[in-house]
Amino acid sequence: MPDPYFQHDTTGVKRMYALEMINITKEFPGVKALDRVSFKVKKGEIHALCGENGAGKSTLMKVLSGLYPAGTYDGEIRIDGKPVSFRHIVDAEQAGIAIIHQELALVKEMTVGENIFLGREPRKFGVIQWDQLYYEAETWLKKVGLTISPQTKIHSLGIGQQQLVEIAKALAKQANILILDEPTAALTESEVEILMGILEQLRAQGVACIYISHKMPEVFRLADSITVLRDGKSIATLSRTETNEDEVVALMVGRELTERYPYVKKTPGHVVLEVKNYSIWHKEKPMKVNNNIHMTVRAGEIVGIAGLMGAGRTELAMSLFGAYEGKAEGEVWIEGKQVHIRSVQDAIRSGIALVTEDRKRLGLVLGMDVKTNTTLASLKSISHLQVIDQNEELKWSQKYVDELKTKTASLETAVGTLSGGNQQKVVLAKWLMAKPKLLILDEPTRGIDVGAKYEIYHLMNKLAKEGVAIMMISSELPEILGMSDRIYVMREGQIVKELSHDEATQENIMMAATGGE
Repeated sequence: MPDPYFQHDTTGVKRMYALEMINITKEFPGVKALDRVSFKVKKGEIHALCGENGAGKSTLMKVLSGLYPAGTYDGEIRIDGKPVSFRHIVDAEQAGIAIIHQELALVKEMTVGENIFLGREPRKFGVIQWDQLYYEAETWLKKVGLTISPQTKIHSLGIGQQQLVEIAKALAKQANILILDEPTAALTESEVEILMGILEQLRAQGVACIYISHKMPEVFRLADSITVLRDGKSIATLSRTETNEDEVVALMVGRELTERYPYVKKTPGHVVLEVKNYSIWHKEKPMKVNNNIHMTVRAGEIVGIAGLMGAGRTELAMSLFGAYEGKAEGEVWIEGKQVHIRSVQDAIRSGIALVTEDRKRLGLVLGMDVKTNTTLASLKSISHLQVIDQNEELKWSQKYVDELKTKTASLETAVGTLSGGNQQKVVLAKWLMAKPKLLILDEPTRGIDVGAKYEIYHLMNKLAKEGVAIMMISSELPEILGMSDRIYVMREGQIVKELSHDEATQENIMMAATGGE
């Protein structure tokens, strides 16, 4: 009989499985998160793990990384063919497993070097060798393309740089099995290229990489194999060369998506938002982050805002919503009436709603339940004499759970326990209940699976049909092109181009965004 722990590659060389997870079952109260899932990764292989939010990907990786200890799940884990049992995260790390989480796990007040070697500091006679620590940290930073000092405090770095520090931290552990959970969500195109190069080097060195991503182009560029999970079950494992994006997406959602971006040609109505000569000052430095912005958004129209990271798109959205600390000057008009937005309350009263880029930190109260988060921006409408009508609260929150098909055990479920896509639906529910005139969406589908994206796109079309003006910021050009009626391109804090749906292409958007001719 053939050795079950080895598999022949195309050269005929036996390659041992670096990892096997066999019949893993994990249950929580009222839900079976994993149902006899099996998953195998060879040495020197990049294996993509795909599935909708809530499919079980994160739960499976938490089992593997020791966050869910042995005894809390059924099934077996083998590394290099040998059964292993992890009681906690340290056991998994000692077995050669490192994980790069989608949610950054860095200590903001510590330095980059301290974070990279946190808990593994080089010591001599029990004393930390700081010179050695920072020297080695600098070496790992160079590998991920960061030229910053390892003595830089984490809080002074941008999100993209912090993500690269997380990657450096994982690489410094010199793991044999590396798990990457949505590692490019906050990276620029040049940073993504650096990461791709690193992963190809690791593959050549025999490291087994598990790559979790909703970005199909990345999966098909990198992965040797693809495993699809759906509803807590392993549906299929495919060779990347023998499948395509459409097949993988269909396996993820359990049906074919005939069109990824369901664009509907619209007839825009009256001008809802008009911004004139609008400039925003940096909250800390004597400089402008936006300069002389002129733009309009009409009722029933989806206007895309494109541009590279740092172009000033999020600052514009936060300022229009009264949530940016920097001073703003210029004019904002809502339905022909000039408004002065100095706070979030001013924005809400003016009919503006914002689905933020960072839903966990700015869009939700994670410890509160679905019901409370849904009604948070509309308490006046469900209160009498400053007392919340609990029946109304239940009625409205249930209405939006049903309409948006939010997957939650109950209305009392803490939002922090939901998947990313379902958390985003709760954020949307909160603002839909507020009945906005202008809905600003900042990266509305970041970290969300294709099925949930599709539902959000249909919701956007529905809202536009009902007369809501929608302003959508997105770093995904296919999304901008696929859903926008008009597109404004931003560069260095200014709008440099306006394009209609029919005029816009990836090429002319990128040309404008980068300052090319």
